[in-house]
Amino acid sequence: MKEKIYFKTFGCRTNTYDTELLKACVEDYELTNDEEKADIIIINSCTVTNSADNTATSYIKSLQKRGVKVILTGCGVASKGRELFEKEAVFGVLGAGKKEKLNALLRQNAKFYEPSELNFIDKGRVVSFERHTKAFLKIQEGCDYACSYCIIPSVRGKSRSVSENELVSQVKEFVANGFTELVLTGTNIGSYGLKDGTSLGKLLQKLGVIKGVKRIRLGSIEPTQLDESFKEILDEAWLERHLHIALQHTSEKMLRLMRRRSHTKNDLALFEFLASKNFALGTDFIVGHPGESEEIWAKALSNFKKFKLTHLHAFVFSPRANTHSATLKSEVSPEVAKQRLRQLKNIVFENNLKFRRRQGVLTVLVESFKNGFFEGYDEFYNKIKIK
Repeated sequence: MKEKIYFKTFGCRTNTYDTELLKACVEDYELTNDEEKADIIIINSCTVTNSADNTATSYIKSLQKRGVKVILTGCGVASKGRELFEKEAVFGVLGAGKKEKLNALLRQNAKFYEPSELNFIDKGRVVSFERHTKAFLKIQEGCDYACSYCIIPSVRGKSRSVSENELVSQVKEFVANGFTELVLTGTNIGSYGLKDGTSLGKLLQKLGVIKGVKRIRLGSIEPTQLDESFKEILDEAWLERHLHIALQHTSEKMLRLMRRRSHTKNDLALFEFLASKNFALGTDFIVGHPGESEEIWAKALSNFKKFKLTHLHAFVFSPRANTHSATLKSEVSPEVAKQRLRQLKNIVFENNLKFRRRQGVLTVLVESFKNGFFEGYDEFYNKIKIK
């Protein structure tokens, strides 16, 4: 009887894609969705925050009591891999660039430590996604930014892109397998192709004309990355009418402290332009970063209200070890930070309600049926229930 493997995925959509790619590398084992029946558990880890590391570590400790083989992969390999391996908390450590070695390493039935260089591009491809009605397409790896609070460039490496020809071929295979919606993902997708004489906009122009593609959804992009080639496709019917553009803050002083590349004045002009074209607009926002004084917050809040955001991924600053921000003294108490977070969420909630009331007929990709309702997302990335 074949040993059973269960995959546990933490973190972002890129990890979701990577897990499916890892599954495709398994040949001599049986995949299971039942964690309790697994002989081997492969953890695709996230390390974006200290909390993410702690979550994965706690999960590993819970598995030790069961006596299963635990394999660590993902971003946590760079930050915690050697430590966990030397403590014998895990049976094996597999770098993200060595996915194709997974089956062979498991068959050896010996403990292994196989980190990878941070300049790889995955050679395999995912053709189907279990329990998903949309296909995830990883278009690049790594990030060239140096934001003061972020550890990701040091665990994912510099930005590098998958070739356009490979991505076009993969999308055609997705369509042939019945997927009509694509979600483009990567570490920093807006940097796609910049070292190869192309761009995200030019790639989208090629993917959007593939017969059978009905909607393309994007992961987070930077405000400085929306170039002319991207603006050329803003009116295309296949482009989701929701863009998630990472601001991180709306104070010019804070953007400089965070070592961001964007500027509030330019960001606001971009958002006003996109709002005029009826895009739902989302962003990331870090509250309580060191240096966020009352004066800076007041200016940030005033600016924030001008952006007319409809979606928000905001969180209270948490110092990430081995980043510049972690060396700075925080001036914001947890209580004040949470209060500021609530202010932002309330503003966006009202904006989203007003936005949805203005819309007419919606196009919904149904993803599930629960409690008598079909559920899915419309083109503005709002969850819809249909009786």
